[in-house]
Amino acid sequence: MKKNKISKNWLAKQKKDHYFKESKIQGYRSRAVFKLIEMNKKFKFLQKKTLLIDLGSSPGSWTQLASKEITKGKILSVDILPMKQINNVDFINGDFLDKDIFNKIKIYFNSKVDVVLSDMASNTTGNKELDAYRTGELCLNAMNLSKQILQDNGVFISKLFMGSIFKEINETAKKSFKKVVIFKPLSSKKESKEIYIYCKGVLKNDK
Repeated sequence: MKKNKISKNWLAKQKKDHYFKESKIQGYRSRAVFKLIEMNKKFKFLQKKTLLIDLGSSPGSWTQLASKEITKGKILSVDILPMKQINNVDFINGDFLDKDIFNKIKIYFNSKVDVVLSDMASNTTGNKELDAYRTGELCLNAMNLSKQILQDNGVFISKLFMGSIFKEINETAKKSFKKVVIFKPLSSKKESKEIYIYCKGVLKNDK
């Protein structure tokens, strides 16, 4: 009964959410797409010929936007959760930390890529500090993958939450990339500690 009440409250909030409504109108699978739209408007990393990896892609709104912007490049989405097919996109159902999955990613592109996106977050436990830490670990793991597979001027973007691991993430990024920007999209919920890290240009001494 309590669970049903929580679900109803969640649905009521979503119906009042401008970005939730707009995502449905525009045919996107989640409101998260507007965060990527804002970041792309600011940093301009989605181009026609971009080679892109979307980690933790399901349900697929970031991949949907990428597929509209990238018309002559390649897009590979990866998630442990299933994702419905999107035109001109290939999908790997698996954990990017698995060596076999990582090898499939490398074989798919057979070259360095331009962009690695990660909107991954750990399953919530109710402990905000623990959730922030676990999501931070996902960010660090995605960053490590991106350093191995990005071309020299490539871009890495990842979700994280303000918390104890933020300093480590920021310091690691600055040692690994030429440019690092912390960004909170307007479409990110005000009450959320969610932020994004934008990194560009792999430092050669850290490859």
